[in-house]
Amino acid sequence: MAMPALARRWTREDVLAFPDDSNRYELIAGELIVTPSPCSVHQDAVLSLAALLSAFVRAHAVGHLSIAPADLEIRPGEIYQPDIFVVPLVGGRKPRAWPEYRTPLLVIEVSSPTTARYDRTVKRPALQQAGVAEVWIVDLDARLVERWRPEDTRPEIAIDQLEWTPAGAPTPVRIDLVEYFRTLLD
Repeated sequence: MAMPALARRWTREDVLAFPDDSNRYELIAGELIVTPSPCSVHQDAVLSLAALLSAFVRAHAVGHLSIAPADLEIRPGEIYQPDIFVVPLVGGRKPRAWPEYRTPLLVIEVSSPTTARYDRTVKRPALQQAGVAEVWIVDLDARLVERWRPEDTRPEIAIDQLEWTPAGAPTPVRIDLVEYFRTLLD
């Protein structure tokens, strides 16, 4: 279960000094969030969605797609571990080191029972405030995707199809959500 550490204000340096113990550590607004390694269906969902987006992102040179683990500093002093994210290119090339990774164009979280509360109530608003252009929360149980933009107070709910048109792309990428969830879960 994802649980915040008690009463201590953690720093980025504290978290980066932790030993590699297969837990996932995030630091948002001084709150340490620790989650265990994800289950296999979660990882399948991440890899499948990353595969659907990767070729599009590369073909249209709209950014660089990556997956967790990552030590993104989207807001100063914080650490984010998004499941999938697309960041802008740096001078026409992919970033080479974490400090070159800037505010993502897209962050995708595949929600699970252990992360759902933090994905929706801690991470999502922090990502919106940081100016992430789109945040998607993939709900495997409900077979839907919540789409959030910085100004949104309620999500757009996608159940059949999801389109994403980042700046510079001539056409959107279209994801057939019915097929995505069917292939993944049935």
